[in-house]
Amino acid sequence: MGTILPGTLKRCSLCQVEIRGLAGGQEQVIFSQGAPGTRAKLWARVCQYVKEPQRCLNQDVTQRGAVQVDDFYGEPPSFGPFEGAGALGGGEPPASN
Repeated sequence: MGTILPGTLKRCSLCQVEIRGLAGGQEQVIFSQGAPGTRAKLWARVCQYVKEPQRCLNQDVTQRGAVQVDDFYGEPPSFGPFEGAGALGGGEPPASN
């Protein structure tokens, strides 16, 4: 599946992510933050949104493989209703004296 030779790195000129070639034709995406991932995860989180796809290193679906549900970012946690909003005036401006 991979097109990057084992032991070499390729950097995307658009997002600056690095893709490392591994033995057996596998590849590993090195993100700037967090654990390494796959081309599918990179596409789900970054590449699908680029404005210049011709510059993107990861637009070939045959190279990135199938995108899984957990490749996308999860929903942010809910903080629920803010307590004490009434004590802060409930969005009303402060009374003038």
